[in-house]
Amino acid sequence: MNKIIIPTGYMGSGSSAITDLVAEFKDCKNDFKSYEYVMLHCPNGIFDLEDKLLNGNNAIRSDEALRTFELQMKKLYDKKFWWVGNYKEIIDSKFMEEVYSYLNKITEFKYDGYWYTHEEVDAKMFFKLLLRKPIKTIFKNKYYKPILKYKDGMRITFIKSEEFYKNSKEFINNIINMIAQGSENVVLDQFLLPFNLFRVDNYFDDNARVIVVQRDPRDVFILNKYIWKQKKIGIPMPCDVHEFCKYYKGMRESEKPIKSNKVLRINFEDLIYKYDETVKKVMEHLEFTEEMHINKKQRFNPDLSINNTQLFRKKDYQEEMKIIEKELSNYLYDFPYKLENHVDNTIEF
Repeated sequence: MNKIIIPTGYMGSGSSAITDLVAEFKDCKNDFKSYEYVMLHCPNGIFDLEDKLLNGNNAIRSDEALRTFELQMKKLYDKKFWWVGNYKEIIDSKFMEEVYSYLNKITEFKYDGYWYTHEEVDAKMFFKLLLRKPIKTIFKNKYYKPILKYKDGMRITFIKSEEFYKNSKEFINNIINMIAQGSENVVLDQFLLPFNLFRVDNYFDDNARVIVVQRDPRDVFILNKYIWKQKKIGIPMPCDVHEFCKYYKGMRESEKPIKSNKVLRINFEDLIYKYDETVKKVMEHLEFTEEMHINKKQRFNPDLSINNTQLFRKKDYQEEMKIIEKELSNYLYDFPYKLENHVDNTIEF
């Protein structure tokens, strides 16, 4: 495998344009066009595991961290109709074998014992406790054993950061190799998010290439509120314009600065209005040649995608746009010329 290509963005910012563009090049594997790989950054994914084990770990914290990570990976593996799940089919039936191998490598101690996280009552435990209460009363706790969520004792680790990153990188590479299946380049949509790019050098070698796509928030707002929401595909952003501005600014400002040769930032609009120039930047970042672009404009066609830009110019939206232009002036795109596109003419890919 040569390149690990990771398109990412800010929800509705157009990173799928990069997914489509890269798929036009020779030897780029992307069997699941719109599928998002979330195992690193999802709740209780690898990044949460990192934070729990390397920041504020203690004598029982790692037990919870290791268990919730395992549970989350099982969910991603088993849940066939969860749109971010079904790893059993999409990645490989041996995915959980890799998970267990990884957990064994980073777990330092396993021993008999329990703590309050093991005693948290769930529905199954509640009925067992209810049935056992008369026995407990009769024998005055003499033969009473606690009912616990887990039967395998404690899992503890005080792993050092070097060992954690070494084993995590190996685990991630093994999973990516499962996805790639021998292909020269593999495209992993949303495998990283802009907000965790500060971690990229800890987890990836120099063959990883991230492309972050940003987009004029005026069009993002219009698309989400007036098109996607009506089609039941809205993204989780506020539709009140004041709340949207506060949300968007907070989201963008939450990023940590990152300088890495693995990361390229582009504007969605540049892929359309400066197509040749921007495609050249992408090729240089990926170390691709013009000869590799064998299906040019077959998956991403700027002549079609231009219909999804400058939607905010419609007269009906001007009051909302004045607010966005004032509050989010740093994120607006300077269009080379004006268009009067209409939401009814937008293109779904």
